[in-house]
Amino acid sequence: MNKEISANKEASILDIHHLSKTFGTHVVLKDIDFSVKSGDVTCIIGASGSGKSTLLRCLNLLETPTSGEVLYHGEDITGAHVNAASYRSHVGMVFQSFNLFNNMNVLKNCMVGQMKVLKKDAETARKNAMLYLDKVGMAPYINAKPRQLSGGQKQRVAIARALAMEPELLLFDEPTSALDPQMVGEVLEVMRTLAREGLTMIIVTHEMAFARDVSSHVVFMADGVIAEEGNPSQLFEHPQNHLTKEFLTRFRNG
Repeated sequence: MNKEISANKEASILDIHHLSKTFGTHVVLKDIDFSVKSGDVTCIIGASGSGKSTLLRCLNLLETPTSGEVLYHGEDITGAHVNAASYRSHVGMVFQSFNLFNNMNVLKNCMVGQMKVLKKDAETARKNAMLYLDKVGMAPYINAKPRQLSGGQKQRVAIARALAMEPELLLFDEPTSALDPQMVGEVLEVMRTLAREGLTMIIVTHEMAFARDVSSHVVFMADGVIAEEGNPSQLFEHPQNHLTKEFLTRFRNG
């Protein structure tokens, strides 16, 4: 039994093989390969335009890869037979622009997906929503509409909404890039807590100190390819690729 548990722990949640994406003649992603195991915090870094957000959108089926495979527990989810909504209930996403429903209050924003996709009854969905809103410090704001919230508060609600679906893996697409500097810290602190609790995450971020301190694995992208990857101390302290070195030098001097 212990061997079986150990084997399952080592099994990948997501395996990306030879993933490519083109828009017309423009190659955005080329031959991307990496895996994500349970409990991994994978930070994807790189300059704007390097393909990071497109990669995340392919992993969540918001874009269809041109070629290659995205295996979720061994099953290729890029085929026409896959129920995208069902898949996204296991692999959630937090967007840089929050994507909250403006006509719903905070509580309903965190209930609607549970009821529509997971088929939970209203009371169960409400209890679950309250649990995660409390976790991110937004329980006092359940009756507020998104327009009444600051950017940092909106993003914390968006994180609670994603967590309420109880996903196995959560994707973050530059979750602090639309925030004022003073609001960045409150969102990063929520994400640090999730990392400490063992949530499996893939995070596209420009917050280098956060990536260095929180990730278990760092992927550096340049021009649509993975130029270098490794554990954070290795990649940040001893980068091998000249593009990684140049990028991190700009970050340190910035």
